[in-house]
Amino acid sequence: MQTTQSQAPRWAVRAAHAAAVAPLPAGLWRIAMAAGVPVGFDRAWLDRADIPGRGSVWPVVLSLAAEGCALLALGLVRPWGERVPRRFPFIGGRRVPPYAAVVPAAAASVLLTAFGVAFGLKIAAVLAGGTDDPSFPDGAAAAVMALLYVPMILWGPLLAAATVAYHRRRSPA
Repeated sequence: MQTTQSQAPRWAVRAAHAAAVAPLPAGLWRIAMAAGVPVGFDRAWLDRADIPGRGSVWPVVLSLAAEGCALLALGLVRPWGERVPRRFPFIGGRRVPPYAAVVPAAAASVLLTAFGVAFGLKIAAVLAGGTDDPSFPDGAAAAVMALLYVPMILWGPLLAAATVAYHRRRSPA
């Protein structure tokens, strides 16, 4: 049940859902790397990073954390983003103050957009001429990585769009 007078516009629902899945392809790629699937990295770099091995923990944790945070975008278009579900102790059933969602979502969208721009420029440089940076693959592997990271580059703007719609819907007229 929607707790505001109007439901989220269809475009905002689509943006929130796209934001929720944006980091998934990159996360799956990192998990594949952590599992030892050859994804184009320099073998010496992988050995120094102990991947696969103990060093595999950070790509898996990063991927799970990113997706967990991304799923919070759905709260901008779902009822649980307006009223905490009753199953939560102490706070269940309470109204979510609009700025408790808008401020962190807006800050995250700015940071994610900045990250997306920086990472997009790095990927463009790698694809244009390769790199000596062992933390990036070369050749076809770089193209695959770039393709899988494109949705991640869009994560910030998608989250910003859903945040603006939430703010407009939840703010006093």
